[in-house]
Amino acid sequence: SIVGQDRSDSTHVVEIVEFPSYEEAMKNSNLPETNRIFEELVAACDETPSFTDLDVVRDEQLNKMIARRFFNEVINAKNLDLADELCTDNYREHDPALSSYDVDLAQAKRENGEILDAFNPQLTLESVIAEGDLVTCRLNFQGRHTGTYQGIEPTNRDVAGTGHATFRCQGGKIAESWWNWDDLGLLRQLGVVEV
Repeated sequence: SIVGQDRSDSTHVVEIVEFPSYEEAMKNSNLPETNRIFEELVAACDETPSFTDLDVVRDEQLNKMIARRFFNEVINAKNLDLADELCTDNYREHDPALSSYDVDLAQAKRENGEILDAFNPQLTLESVIAEGDLVTCRLNFQGRHTGTYQGIEPTNRDVAGTGHATFRCQGGKIAESWWNWDDLGLLRQLGVVEV
């Protein structure tokens, strides 16, 4: 339980009570003691207290949700324009597979669009870890080389691989990202590089 008092109105008091689960909270709300405490609160207040059923969402959880949306809706659903909503205006992407290791959002969308068109990959998130403003994702991908990729004509070969991406979030959006893929493994699968 956390009790807070409004700094601008000392008569406005907020109490936040956290339960281990929604089910535990509902079980607790049906206890006779809960009703007794509620009646005591009503007697102590000028107005009937209001109750809000909140889910606890911390920045790290929100940042993980943004990262998942990016993978599911931007990459897997090939909705590159959604990146405008999910990323900050000054977004920077760092990926050695792109033309430069540091590109802005418009350039990242253009170059990643070519990759999506070339392979139509489906990414699977294996794990997502958040700390502070950073979210790191371990993933794998599968696709088929049906479009030109970095000058390599389509081979119609199936490709698969692994990678990592780290996002730095700011204000509920992705501000920066770092990507690492097994590029050499991809080129071997395309038959461009011999083992």
